[in-house]
Amino acid sequence: MTAADPHRINSVDGLRAHYRQPSELVRGKERPQLDTATIRFIERCRFAVLATFDADGNADASPRGGDSGFIRVLGPRHVAIADLNGNNRLDTLENIVATGRIGLLLITPGKSETVRVNGSAWVTTDPDVLGGFVLPKVPKTAIVVQVDTTYIHCAKAFLRSGMFDTAAWAELADSPDGAEILACQIDGGIEPAVIRSALADSYVADLAADRE
Repeated sequence: MTAADPHRINSVDGLRAHYRQPSELVRGKERPQLDTATIRFIERCRFAVLATFDADGNADASPRGGDSGFIRVLGPRHVAIADLNGNNRLDTLENIVATGRIGLLLITPGKSETVRVNGSAWVTTDPDVLGGFVLPKVPKTAIVVQVDTTYIHCAKAFLRSGMFDTAAWAELADSPDGAEILACQIDGGIEPAVIRSALADSYVADLAADRE
């Protein structure tokens, strides 16, 4: 399969020909600021996917997680995300510095509907922002997001996937873990068990660093 795919769709009209029009409710669900229920959802949120892109248009999606409160609502049009201890590649932060744009998918365990936010973003060291997080350790920086649009995303993807269904987890127990994938990617024949042990140790150390 190449970009020369003869079945490639090259226009919005061509794309729309394959789908029905969205309902009035779906078309009108975007909002320019956070409502009270969305604010409560974000205040309880423990996981998010941050979508950014660099100056050349290369896209990136990065998972972020923490205790409720690692994402703060600063007002109806602004949220702040604590940058917790990571691998220091800084892909997301560098992209935000370069382009100032972001898309968020906000997830709370056990809730199959998600909240989406699109807007502008910047990285800050503002002590008032950083000091406002109720976390064991003050973060080095935070990502501030100015909301352009926000809306609820329906539960179908999570329901189809069985994301919170323990029966589905059992069915997928044989899926490769990170250690197996890394063993395939690293030259040198390192056994997955060795990588798995190293990863476990690094997770313990990095998570402990969030609290020291």
